[in-house]
Amino acid sequence: MTTVIGLTGSIGMGKTTASNMLKGMGLPVCDSDSLVHQLLGKGGAAVSPVGKHFDNVVVDEAVDRAALGQKVFGNADALKQLENIIHPLVRAAQQRFIKTCRSQKRFAVVLDVPLLFEVETDKICDLTLVVSAPRFIQAQRVLSRPGMKEERFHATLKRQMSDREKRKRADFVVQTGLNKRETLNRLREIVKLLR
Repeated sequence: MTTVIGLTGSIGMGKTTASNMLKGMGLPVCDSDSLVHQLLGKGGAAVSPVGKHFDNVVVDEAVDRAALGQKVFGNADALKQLENIIHPLVRAAQQRFIKTCRSQKRFAVVLDVPLLFEVETDKICDLTLVVSAPRFIQAQRVLSRPGMKEERFHATLKRQMSDREKRKRADFVVQTGLNKRETLNRLREIVKLLR
């Protein structure tokens, strides 16, 4: 049986690092952010429906993410409309990914989903893994990203479930605030336990 692991964590908590480490251990990873990029990219399944709902965001058969961002940032209704288009397409792609991995007899797969609990993807997972770090480390990491502003960081945090609540709901919590070796060792322990 293939174990489906849901990997999540708030912005700047080290989810991408953890995801890459799990990949390095041979686990197939389905990255939701990459799926969204594909869906909004040239020929993506979301381009047409997004173009119908949002004026002037499709350029050269792809969604201009900056233009779309301006339309949905700070507009709850517009964001909801966008999510209603994107989330079902992402869910369908995740289901195909799981099915493929099961047919390949993979022992475990990872669904890397920033809003795992918020969009209820945890319901299709056998277990959940949350990455977490102290708040000051999170802020340092996020605010050092190119183009990131305090306002955008706080707006993103507002949309996400709190780190505390995620940790409460998780089957495993992996601390990423110490060093990468500690994070890797903890992930190895979890994978070993699953095997």
